[in-house]
Amino acid sequence: MTRCARRTRRMLQVTGVSAAALLALSACSSSDPNSAKSDTSASASSSPKLSGTVTVFAAASLKESFTTLGKEFEKAHPGTKVTFSFGGSDTLAAQITGGAPADVFAAASPKTMKIVTAKGDAVGTPATFVRNQLEIATLPGNPDKVASLKDLTKSSLKVVLCDKTVPCGAAAQKALDASKLKLTPVSYEQDVKSALNKVVLKEADAAVVYKTDVKAAGSKVQGVEFPESADAVNDYPITLLKDAPNAAAAKAFIALVQSAEGRQVLTGAGFLKP
Repeated sequence: MTRCARRTRRMLQVTGVSAAALLALSACSSSDPNSAKSDTSASASSSPKLSGTVTVFAAASLKESFTTLGKEFEKAHPGTKVTFSFGGSDTLAAQITGGAPADVFAAASPKTMKIVTAKGDAVGTPATFVRNQLEIATLPGNPDKVASLKDLTKSSLKVVLCDKTVPCGAAAQKALDASKLKLTPVSYEQDVKSALNKVVLKEADAAVVYKTDVKAAGSKVQGVEFPESADAVNDYPITLLKDAPNAAAAKAFIALVQSAEGRQVLTGAGFLKP
Protein backbone atom coordinates (compact mmCIF):
# COMPACT_ATOMS: atom_id res chain seq x y z
CA MET A 1 0.00 0.00 0.00
CA THR A 2 1.36 3.39 -0.95
CA ARG A 3 1.88 6.23 1.51
CA CYS A 4 -0.86 8.23 -0.19
CA ALA A 5 -3.32 5.29 0.05
CA ARG A 6 -2.55 4.80 3.77
CA ARG A 7 -3.14 8.48 4.41
CA THR A 8 -6.47 8.33 2.60
CA ARG A 9 -7.53 5.25 4.56
CA ARG A 10 -6.85 6.99 7.89
CA MET A 11 -8.93 9.95 6.73
CA LEU A 12 -11.80 7.65 5.84
CA GLN A 13 -11.62 5.99 9.28
CA VAL A 14 -11.65 9.31 11.14
CA THR A 15 -14.09 11.34 9.08
CA GLY A 16 -16.00 8.84 7.04
CA VAL A 17 -16.55 9.31 3.35
CA SER A 18 -16.35 13.05 2.96
CA ALA A 19 -15.16 15.82 0.70
CA ALA A 20 -11.78 15.65 2.45
CA ALA A 21 -11.39 12.04 1.37
CA LEU A 22 -12.31 12.92 -2.15
CA LEU A 23 -9.74 15.72 -2.13
CA ALA A 24 -7.12 13.31 -0.79
CA LEU A 25 -7.96 10.80 -3.48
CA SER A 26 -7.72 13.56 -6.06
CA ALA A 27 -4.31 14.56 -4.69
CA CYS A 28 -3.14 10.94 -4.91
CA SER A 29 -4.26 10.77 -8.51
CA SER A 30 -2.55 14.01 -9.54
CA SER A 31 0.70 13.04 -7.83
CA ASP A 32 0.81 9.58 -9.37
CA PRO A 33 3.94 9.41 -11.56
CA ASN A 34 2.16 7.20 -14.06
CA SER A 35 -0.64 9.73 -14.32
CA ALA A 36 1.84 12.54 -14.94
CA LYS A 37 3.60 10.47 -17.57
CA SER A 38 0.29 9.84 -19.27
CA ASP A 39 -0.50 13.57 -19.31
CA THR A 40 2.92 14.33 -20.80
CA SER A 41 2.43 11.74 -23.51
CA ALA A 42 -0.98 13.15 -24.36
CA SER A 43 0.51 16.64 -24.60
CA ALA A 44 3.33 15.45 -26.86
CA SER A 45 0.98 13.57 -29.14
CA SER A 46 -1.14 16.69 -29.53
CA SER A 47 1.79 18.82 -30.80
CA PRO A 48 0.67 20.51 -34.03
CA LYS A 49 2.05 19.06 -37.25
CA LEU A 50 3.17 21.23 -40.12
CA SER A 51 0.52 21.76 -42.77
CA GLY A 52 -0.61 24.19 -45.41
CA THR A 53 1.22 26.06 -48.13
CA VAL A 54 4.68 27.61 -47.83
CA THR A 55 5.25 30.40 -50.35
CA VAL A 56 8.90 30.95 -51.24
CA PHE A 57 10.19 33.90 -53.28
CA ALA A 58 13.62 32.92 -54.61
CA ALA A 59 16.26 34.09 -57.08
CA ALA A 60 15.89 32.51 -60.53
CA SER A 61 19.24 30.74 -60.19
CA LEU A 62 17.81 28.69 -57.31
CA LYS A 63 15.03 27.17 -59.40
CA GLU A 64 16.40 23.64 -59.87
CA SER A 65 17.81 23.13 -56.38
CA PHE A 66 14.89 24.72 -54.51
CA THR A 67 12.37 22.74 -56.55
CA THR A 68 14.15 19.57 -55.44
CA LEU A 69 14.18 20.73 -51.81
CA GLY A 70 10.50 21.64 -52.03
CA LYS A 71 9.61 18.09 -53.04
CA GLU A 72 11.74 16.68 -50.22
CA PHE A 73 10.03 19.00 -47.74
CA GLU A 74 6.56 17.91 -48.86
CA LYS A 75 7.58 14.26 -48.57
CA ALA A 76 8.91 14.79 -45.04
CA HIS A 77 5.83 16.78 -43.99
CA PRO A 78 2.66 15.25 -45.48
CA GLY A 79 -0.06 17.86 -45.73
CA THR A 80 2.29 20.67 -46.75
CA LYS A 81 2.86 22.21 -50.16
CA VAL A 82 5.73 24.46 -51.21
CA THR A 83 5.01 26.98 -53.96
CA PHE A 84 7.72 29.08 -55.57
CA SER A 85 7.99 32.41 -57.30
CA PHE A 86 11.34 32.54 -59.09
CA GLY A 87 12.69 35.69 -60.71
CA GLY A 88 15.11 38.57 -60.48
CA SER A 89 15.88 39.27 -56.83
CA ASP A 90 15.20 42.99 -57.21
CA THR A 91 11.76 42.33 -58.71
CA LEU A 92 10.88 39.84 -55.97
CA ALA A 93 12.06 42.25 -53.26
CA ALA A 94 9.85 44.98 -54.71
CA GLN A 95 6.87 42.63 -54.73
CA ILE A 96 7.45 41.73 -51.07
CA THR A 97 7.74 45.33 -49.92
CA GLY A 98 4.65 46.05 -52.01
CA GLY A 99 2.64 43.61 -49.93
CA ALA A 100 2.80 40.36 -51.90
CA PRO A 101 2.04 37.47 -49.50
CA ALA A 102 5.09 35.25 -48.99
CA ASP A 103 6.74 33.25 -46.23
CA VAL A 104 10.40 33.05 -47.29
CA PHE A 105 12.72 35.21 -49.37
CA ALA A 106 16.00 33.86 -50.79
CA ALA A 107 17.95 36.51 -52.68
CA ALA A 108 21.02 36.32 -54.91
CA SER A 109 22.77 39.20 -53.18
CA PRO A 110 22.84 41.07 -49.85
CA LYS A 111 22.01 44.29 -51.74
CA THR A 112 18.66 42.99 -52.96
CA MET A 113 17.92 41.45 -49.56
CA LYS A 114 18.51 44.88 -48.03
CA ILE A 115 15.51 46.20 -49.98
CA VAL A 116 13.35 43.94 -47.81
CA THR A 117 15.17 44.38 -44.49
CA ALA A 118 15.24 48.18 -44.85
CA LYS A 119 11.44 48.15 -44.95
CA GLY A 120 11.27 45.96 -41.84
CA ASP A 121 9.72 43.08 -43.77
CA ALA A 122 12.19 40.42 -42.57
CA VAL A 123 12.36 38.57 -39.26
CA GLY A 124 15.80 38.67 -37.64
CA THR A 125 19.04 38.80 -39.59
CA PRO A 126 19.11 37.06 -43.00
CA ALA A 127 21.59 34.16 -43.14
CA THR A 128 23.94 33.50 -46.07
CA PHE A 129 23.37 29.88 -47.10
CA VAL A 130 25.36 29.60 -50.38
CA ARG A 131 27.52 31.61 -52.77
CA ASN A 132 27.60 31.64 -56.58
CA GLN A 133 30.21 32.48 -59.20
CA LEU A 134 29.87 33.73 -62.75
CA GLU A 135 30.69 31.82 -65.92
CA ILE A 136 30.34 32.51 -69.63
CA ALA A 137 27.73 30.42 -71.40
CA THR A 138 28.40 29.88 -75.10
CA LEU A 139 26.73 27.88 -77.83
CA PRO A 140 27.45 24.13 -77.66
CA GLY A 141 30.97 23.41 -78.88
CA ASN A 142 31.93 27.07 -78.38
CA PRO A 143 32.03 27.81 -82.14
CA ASP A 144 33.20 31.40 -81.57
CA LYS A 145 36.19 30.18 -79.54
CA VAL A 146 35.38 32.37 -76.54
CA ALA A 147 38.22 31.93 -74.05
CA SER A 148 38.05 35.05 -71.87
CA LEU A 149 35.91 37.92 -70.69
CA LYS A 150 37.77 40.17 -73.15
CA ASP A 151 36.64 38.00 -76.06
CA LEU A 152 33.05 39.05 -75.34
CA THR A 153 33.88 42.61 -76.38
CA LYS A 154 34.32 41.59 -80.03
CA SER A 155 31.81 43.44 -82.18
CA SER A 156 31.05 40.27 -84.13
CA LEU A 157 29.57 38.57 -81.05
CA LYS A 158 26.00 38.88 -79.81
CA VAL A 159 26.33 38.90 -76.02
CA VAL A 160 23.57 39.05 -73.40
CA LEU A 161 23.91 40.28 -69.82
CA CYS A 162 21.55 40.40 -66.87
CA ASP A 163 20.25 43.86 -66.09
CA LYS A 164 22.56 45.80 -63.77
CA THR A 165 19.86 45.93 -61.09
CA VAL A 166 19.83 42.12 -60.95
CA PRO A 167 22.56 40.41 -58.86
CA CYS A 168 24.04 38.49 -61.83
CA GLY A 169 24.17 41.71 -63.84
CA ALA A 170 25.75 43.69 -61.01
CA ALA A 171 28.37 40.95 -60.58
CA ALA A 172 29.11 40.89 -64.31
CA GLN A 173 29.54 44.66 -64.34
CA LYS A 174 31.86 44.43 -61.36
CA ALA A 175 34.04 41.91 -63.23
CA LEU A 176 34.07 44.09 -66.35
CA ASP A 177 35.00 47.19 -64.35
CA ALA A 178 37.81 45.34 -62.59
CA SER A 179 39.16 44.29 -65.99
CA LYS A 180 38.65 47.80 -67.44
CA LEU A 181 36.54 46.30 -70.21
CA LYS A 182 33.56 47.87 -71.91
CA LEU A 183 30.85 45.59 -73.23
CA THR A 184 27.67 46.60 -75.04
CA PRO A 185 25.25 43.65 -74.97
CA VAL A 186 22.47 43.09 -77.49
CA SER A 187 20.07 42.96 -74.54
CA TYR A 188 19.83 43.20 -70.76
CA GLU A 189 17.64 40.50 -69.21
CA GLN A 190 15.57 40.72 -66.02
CA ASP A 191 16.87 37.47 -64.56
CA VAL A 192 19.66 34.99 -65.14
CA LYS A 193 17.45 32.28 -66.67
CA SER A 194 16.25 34.71 -69.33
CA ALA A 195 19.86 35.58 -70.18
CA LEU A 196 20.82 31.93 -70.44
CA ASN A 197 17.77 31.14 -72.54
CA LYS A 198 18.92 33.58 -75.23
CA VAL A 199 21.93 31.34 -75.81
CA VAL A 200 19.89 28.13 -75.58
CA LEU A 201 17.57 29.48 -78.29
CA LYS A 202 20.59 30.61 -80.34
CA GLU A 203 19.42 34.22 -80.17
CA ALA A 204 22.80 35.15 -78.68
CA ASP A 205 26.33 33.80 -78.98
CA ALA A 206 27.18 34.10 -75.31
CA ALA A 207 25.87 35.28 -71.94
CA VAL A 208 27.41 35.96 -68.57
CA VAL A 209 25.47 33.85 -66.07
CA TYR A 210 26.15 31.72 -62.99
CA LYS A 211 28.03 28.44 -62.97
CA THR A 212 24.92 26.81 -61.55
CA ASP A 213 22.88 27.87 -64.57
CA VAL A 214 25.47 26.52 -67.01
CA LYS A 215 25.46 23.23 -65.13
CA ALA A 216 21.65 23.07 -65.06
CA ALA A 217 21.49 23.64 -68.84
CA GLY A 218 23.63 20.57 -69.52
CA SER A 219 24.53 20.05 -73.18
CA LYS A 220 22.41 23.01 -74.32
CA VAL A 221 25.34 25.39 -73.65
CA GLN A 222 29.06 25.23 -72.98
CA GLY A 223 30.67 26.96 -70.01
CA VAL A 224 33.82 29.06 -70.11
CA GLU A 225 35.41 30.05 -66.82
CA PHE A 226 37.19 33.38 -66.46
CA PRO A 227 39.47 34.45 -63.56
CA GLU A 228 37.77 37.82 -63.00
CA SER A 229 34.69 35.99 -61.71
CA ALA A 230 36.54 35.28 -58.45
CA ASP A 231 36.24 38.98 -57.63
CA ALA A 232 32.49 39.04 -58.18
CA VAL A 233 31.13 36.12 -56.16
CA ASN A 234 27.59 36.64 -54.83
CA ASP A 235 26.41 35.69 -51.35
CA TYR A 236 22.86 34.33 -51.17
CA PRO A 237 20.91 35.29 -48.01
CA ILE A 238 17.62 33.74 -46.87
CA THR A 239 15.06 35.02 -44.37
CA LEU A 240 11.65 34.45 -42.83
CA LEU A 241 9.29 37.28 -43.76
CA LYS A 242 7.54 39.33 -41.10
CA ASP A 243 3.97 38.74 -42.25
CA ALA A 244 4.52 35.10 -43.25
CA PRO A 245 1.11 33.39 -43.53
CA ASN A 246 2.66 30.04 -42.52
CA ALA A 247 5.60 30.96 -40.28
CA ALA A 248 5.98 27.52 -38.65
CA ALA A 249 6.35 25.67 -41.94
CA ALA A 250 8.48 28.51 -43.35
CA LYS A 251 10.99 28.12 -40.51
CA ALA A 252 11.15 24.39 -41.19
CA PHE A 253 11.81 24.98 -44.89
CA ILE A 254 14.63 27.42 -44.09
CA ALA A 255 16.06 24.82 -41.69
CA LEU A 256 16.05 22.27 -44.52
CA VAL A 257 17.87 24.68 -46.85
CA GLN A 258 20.55 25.21 -44.18
CA SER A 259 20.82 21.54 -43.21
CA ALA A 260 23.43 19.04 -44.40
CA GLU A 261 20.79 17.56 -46.70
CA GLY A 262 20.04 20.98 -48.17
CA ARG A 263 23.72 21.78 -48.56
CA GLN A 264 24.23 18.55 -50.47
CA VAL A 265 21.53 19.47 -52.98
CA LEU A 266 22.86 23.01 -53.39
CA THR A 267 26.53 22.09 -53.78
CA GLY A 268 25.48 19.33 -56.18
CA ALA A 269 23.91 22.07 -58.31
CA GLY A 270 27.20 23.96 -58.35
CA PHE A 271 26.73 26.46 -55.51
CA LEU A 272 29.66 27.28 -53.25
CA LYS A 273 29.58 26.93 -49.49
CA PRO A 274 29.12 30.23 -47.62
